Amino acid sequence: MRRLVNSGCRFLLVATSFLALSLPASAADSLTVVTFGGAFENAVNKAYFEPFTAKTGTSIVREQYDGGLAKLRGMVESGNTTWDLVDLESNDAIVGCDEGLLQKLDPKLLGDVSDFIPGAVLPCAVASMVWSTVYAYDTSRLKTAPTTMADFFDLAKFPGKRGLRKSPKGALEWALIADGVPTADVYRVLGTPEGLDRAFKKLSAIKSEIVWWEAGSQAPQLLADGAVAMTMAYNGRIRVAQLEDKRPFSIVWDGQVYDYEWWGIPKGAKKADAARTLVEYASSPDNIWKLSNYIPYAPPRKSAVSKVDKAVLPHLPTAPDNFKNALQINSEFWSDNFDGINNRFMSWLAQ
Repeated sequence: MRRLVNSGCRFLLVATSFLALSLPASAADSLTVVTFGGAFENAVNKAYFEPFTAKTGTSIVREQYDGGLAKLRGMVESGNTTWDLVDLESNDAIVGCDEGLLQKLDPKLLGDVSDFIPGAVLPCAVASMVWSTVYAYDTSRLKTAPTTMADFFDLAKFPGKRGLRKSPKGALEWALIADGVPTADVYRVLGTPEGLDRAFKKLSAIKSEIVWWEAGSQAPQLLADGAVAMTMAYNGRIRVAQLEDKRPFSIVWDGQVYDYEWWGIPKGAKKADAARTLVEYASSPDNIWKLSNYIPYAPPRKSAVSKVDKAVLPHLPTAPDNFKNALQINSEFWSDNFDGINNRFMSWLAQ
């Protein structure tokens, strides 16, 4: 009887091994990657995730979030990190590295680091693209086209609701630009108590007409629904709405606030080695430009720009006509000041 049982066990072991080899990629062959979702996630999936899976057999489990470090911090502090790779805004990448929430990144993964635009490589993260916060309007609803940041704040000339991301970051810079502060001086002014008061005062002038959004996908939807006359939005989301949904939207580039987006590997990530392989793949000169053809965010590698479809180039944040009055977000400023300014912002919202 024992011999029969042992034979059965050996059979089960062999059968189990065979199934492990023949079944599709399991949890052990997958990576959990967190992004901001929507059109951006769809573009990243086409540009990087699907071809990476085809090449390596590693499947990508996609999750979405709205930014910030609260959830990541909780994972790391509890010793239960379930994310393997995360898409980060600049100030979160900087703070995440400073707090030990992200792993150090070996620059050897990136090849020639000098090929990256200055500032696009951090100790714990590498830029995946250059994106921009712009404002957009529906050309079928506005008889007169707005052209400046001041127009966004002019309720008399352009009546109607305004869509804004529910964050002081970006909104306060816009308020100062609309109030006449040159882009070169925005952070110098915003860094003073008087400048911060000035920004909130300008924002207060349109507060009653603001519709706040949190997820990037909400901005073009608010515009499509006619819930707002103009809205802050990510440039790529508006372009996708123009192309795929045939929306009559137009972008105003004046005062655009541009920034890098980053790949970071969380501390305690269970698939850190595989995550590094994906970062290496997506950051290579042969692949990094492909994202731009699915959503018009600019590649952060200098050698990659020439590979982007020529029809896409005029829609990138870095195109010369779009870049005339652009402001690069000051990530160090927000890393140092976000918590205090955000507390004031939340109190201001509640008033």
